[in-house]
Amino acid sequence: MNMMFKAFSKKLFGTKYERLTRTFFIYFIVFWGLHISGFRLQTAPYILYLMLTTFTSGVMWQALSSEAADSDMPNMLMIPFERRRMVFSYVTVLGIYTILTKTAALAAVLMAVSDWNGAEILVSIFCIINAVLMTAAVYSIKRYWPAVIFWSAVLTASALVFWNTPWIMLVLIVNILTALLVLQNADGYSFYQQDHKNNQKYRMHQRSGHYSVWIYLFRYLNAHKNYLTNTFIMWCAACVLPLFFKEMEARLVIPIGFAILSLNTPICILLSCDPALEQAVRFLPDQKRIFCIPYSIFIFLCNIIADSIFLCSWQFQIGGVTVTMIIAAVFFALISAACSVFLEWFYPIRGWKIESDLWHHPRKYIVPAAMLLIAGAAGTAAIF
Repeated sequence: MNMMFKAFSKKLFGTKYERLTRTFFIYFIVFWGLHISGFRLQTAPYILYLMLTTFTSGVMWQALSSEAADSDMPNMLMIPFERRRMVFSYVTVLGIYTILTKTAALAAVLMAVSDWNGAEILVSIFCIINAVLMTAAVYSIKRYWPAVIFWSAVLTASALVFWNTPWIMLVLIVNILTALLVLQNADGYSFYQQDHKNNQKYRMHQRSGHYSVWIYLFRYLNAHKNYLTNTFIMWCAACVLPLFFKEMEARLVIPIGFAILSLNTPICILLSCDPALEQAVRFLPDQKRIFCIPYSIFIFLCNIIADSIFLCSWQFQIGGVTVTMIIAAVFFALISAACSVFLEWFYPIRGWKIESDLWHHPRKYIVPAAMLLIAGAAGTAAIF
C-alpha cells in the first residue's frame, strides 16, 4: 500500500510534497487576514456542515472523474496488486488532495469569519471524512443507481432529523463504516473510466478542407457530461436568483446577476484542459479566426441562455424587465465570452495535475470579477 500511495500522491503533490507547503501558506494568509479584519458572520451549524459536505463531495467527485487522474490507472492495473490496497490507496490520496487543497480553503474562510466551538469542529471533521468516503463509495457503485438513491435519501433524512443533536455523530460514524464496507468490496476497475478513453468521439474533424470547431465543441460536451451538468446548474441558479434579489433595486442587482452567471468555468477552459487540442489548434492556418471566433460565439450562446432565463424568471416573479436590461444581457454575455477566450488563448492554465485544479483555479474569478466591476458601475450610473 505504501508504494501505491507514493505513486499516486507524488503526481498530485509533487515529488517532495512541495505543493502542500505552498497551499498551506496561502490558506494561512487568507485565514489570518480575514481573522484580524474583525469581520464576523453568524451562521447556523447545519449550514456549515452542509457547505463542507457538499463542497467536499463535489470536489471529490470531480477528482474521481478526472481523466488526468485516471490516466495512470491502466498502468497500475497492469501490475500485480492486492485489490483492497489499490482501492484504499487511490481513495486515500484523492481524499487527502480534496481535503488539504480544496476543502481547507473553505474551512479557513469559515473558521476566520465564524465562531466555532469544539463540538462543531469535531462534527465538521467527520462531515468532511464522510463526504470523501461516501463519494468514493457511490462512485464505485454508480451503475447501481437505485441503491445509490436509497442510500443518499436515508442519509439526508437522518441528517435532517438529528443535525442539532449529539446523535448526528452516530449517523456520520455509521455512514462512514458503510462507505468503508462498500469500498472494501470494490476493485480498481470501479474507478477506471474506459468510456472516456475514446478520444475519437470528440476530436476536431476536418470537412471539405475546413476544421469544424462546432462539431468538436458539441462532441466534447457530449463526452464530458459534468460540463453539461455545470451549465444546467447555472441555468437553475438563473431561475432562483430573483428570489434573493427581489428586495433590492433592479438597477443594482440585474447587472450583478449577469456577472454571477458568467461564472461557468468548464466551458471557458477547453484549451487549458486539453493540451493536445491547444497544440493542434495553434498549428492551424488562420488559427485565431478558425477557432477563437466559433469558441467565442459558443460561450456567448451559453451565457445569453443563462441571462435570458434570469430575465424571464425576473419578469415572472417581479416584473419590470425593460429593453435596456435585454441589451445589457447581450452586452455582458458578449464581453464575458470575449474576455474568457482572450484569457484561454493568451494565458492558458498550465502545470495542473487533475481537472479539479482547473475548475478551482483563481483565474476563473478574473472575468466574473471584471463583470462585477462593470455591473457596479452600471448600477451606480442608473442606466436601468
